[in-house]
Amino acid sequence: MPLRVSRVAFSGGHILTMDDRNMRADVLVVDGERIVALGEPELLRSYPDVDVVDLQGRTVGPGFIDAHSHLSIAALHPCWADVSDVADIDDLGRRLTEHAAREPDTDWIRAAGWNELTTSVFPRRRDLDALDLDCPVVVAHYSLHQCVVSSRALDVLGIDRRTPDPVGGVIGRDASGEPDGLLVERAWSEAHARSMSAYEDPDRWGEHIVAYAHRLIADGITAVHDAACSPAAERCYALLAKAGRLPIGVLAMPHPALILNAPTPDRLEGAITGEGDERFRIGAVKLFADGGVAPAVDAHHRGQPVKFGTVFPDLTTHVSAAAERGFQVAVHALGNVGLAGALEAFTHAARRDPDGDHRFRVEHACLADARQAATMAALGAVGVVQPGFLHHLGQAVEGFGFDDATWLPFGTLARAGVPLAASSDDPCTFYEPLRTSAHGATRRTGSGNVLNSGESVTYDDWLRAYTAGAAYAGRQDGERGRIAPGLRADFVVLDGPLDPENPPRVAETWIGGRRVFPKHES
Repeated sequence: MPLRVSRVAFSGGHILTMDDRNMRADVLVVDGERIVALGEPELLRSYPDVDVVDLQGRTVGPGFIDAHSHLSIAALHPCWADVSDVADIDDLGRRLTEHAAREPDTDWIRAAGWNELTTSVFPRRRDLDALDLDCPVVVAHYSLHQCVVSSRALDVLGIDRRTPDPVGGVIGRDASGEPDGLLVERAWSEAHARSMSAYEDPDRWGEHIVAYAHRLIADGITAVHDAACSPAAERCYALLAKAGRLPIGVLAMPHPALILNAPTPDRLEGAITGEGDERFRIGAVKLFADGGVAPAVDAHHRGQPVKFGTVFPDLTTHVSAAAERGFQVAVHALGNVGLAGALEAFTHAARRDPDGDHRFRVEHACLADARQAATMAALGAVGVVQPGFLHHLGQAVEGFGFDDATWLPFGTLARAGVPLAASSDDPCTFYEPLRTSAHGATRRTGSGNVLNSGESVTYDDWLRAYTAGAAYAGRQDGERGRIAPGLRADFVVLDGPLDPENPPRVAETWIGGRRVFPKHES
């Protein structure tokens, strides 16, 4: 077990507090789970019996908070066939067949990580049917916004040529009108829920969450906001927290098992934002303004109008219902049309309660203009953004900029005064904060090119967005996200300069006053 130290001080390095009232210090003193003092070297005289850790020039900062993660889903990826790097359709088939042999009693065969952009593999139902497996097959897209299923799965889901597209979704069809297995946006919601259900035993699920959380700890992550937390996931987290087994702090953002849908009335009558404790707490309700693989866009490219994407209906109604019940609200808005819808819904809710601390969250804000950024700032909305998106989304949109909107407009948001909270969207992309922050600072895409350098945000500011900014977005700023007396002793020790071209590494992670990475020998 990690060694518990009742009182310990850190000196001989740099204390980066992320606290505007006291940005830097020479000495940090921790007592149990709390930070008790900061100051200059003379502070140590006031604590003669403290154990002193010599930082040897390294930097201490608050533990990273991933403000938009899908921990409860990412933790189960080892249970499914990994098809993120398949070579071709035959390779995909081999992986699914091998997975079926490993899980002979499962009701659904599920693959994860499919990405047609990086693999050039785009399966259809006939490819999955050819495997002749005994149960439904679902190949989930890395974005968690679409999938491809087998004919057996379509039958179980009740989808045939007469089935209309659901509101907010599309059923792919061949030239004759028959479903071809592709289910886009809300059309894949039930396939996701059904293929997840076999893995929701809290004991098994909990073990996977604990194991995955330790991977996050090794990269300095001490808390996450689970941005699509189903009722079953909420129960699993609560059991882990009650048993003292949840390694990191979790802020659950309530969301139905039917992914991409609005919350059910019974969940709105349940625990609201803020209920819980520092280990497990309820956060903002998660809603959708537009699609993920089909973001709603209306802009101009070289003078020509460009419109595409999926808009989800009734957003204003859902935002108002959640806000009136006492929930903070987070809205996925990837395209500029989605963002416009989110801002309209937020404005309506704010008028109904003009004195409330709404702290509206815009998740992603991947395409916006300066006017929309100014409206976000005026509403007090937080931009929960993903600097790591520069790697894959940035590469995908290179050469396809808009005249009147900007891709990944981090600089525009910051200059407008929008508070930024940093996150990964794991497992949709990599989760390491020091790595994702480097992309946000350099604006370097997966191809090595720089996408719109004017939208860069400094590396130091990204680290602030991953700490104080994320805590603010989750209404956790009174408990974590800064190094300040009275807050949780969750922090990281970084080895190396804060250089986005050569990022530092996480040397140590401390949670609640205990060093949990690397672990002490018992």
